[in-house]
Amino acid sequence: MSSLEEKTLSTEQIFTGKIISLQVDEVELPNGKTSKREIIKHPGAVAIIALTDDKKVVMVEQYRKALERTLVEIPAGKLEKGEKPEVCAVRELEEETGYECEKIDWLTSFYTSPGFADELVHLYVATGLNKKVNAAELDEDEFVNLIEVTLEEALELMKNQKIYDAKTAFAVQYLQLKEALKTK
Repeated sequence: MSSLEEKTLSTEQIFTGKIISLQVDEVELPNGKTSKREIIKHPGAVAIIALTDDKKVVMVEQYRKALERTLVEIPAGKLEKGEKPEVCAVRELEEETGYECEKIDWLTSFYTSPGFADELVHLYVATGLNKKVNAAELDEDEFVNLIEVTLEEALELMKNQKIYDAKTAFAVQYLQLKEALKTK
């Protein structure tokens, strides 16, 4: 046990939903005292930087009820039980954008909010995009507008707070850094 580790003494399941569950853990702190931790459990997700042959980024505009506003985001979705992230990324790309890809590469994985949630997002880059004739459809409760933007347009969307979520901001800044390194 590291000097910072918190030992779980008990877990109380508060809520189990379609996407997340909430539990409250009583923990023993490194100093021997106890405290409570509210934890959201999430099955994990994927996000895809989908690049067209003309270097545009395929994004979706989607209403986010938790924020009561519409955001522009890279395609993303929740892992199904037992599903491999790469398989999920290909599926979500097709469902949300209608594109299939010739190549999909894992870029990185990151926790979205480790202070209270265990959601791990696996980020992929998809290239060699082709629009499918009979693409998989969105979930019945999912509605998106498809847009394709240049890196400059994506940076402007960030500036105007249309791109305002961490995974998409991370993706845009990754592309910006990649472009900057090319010019050196």
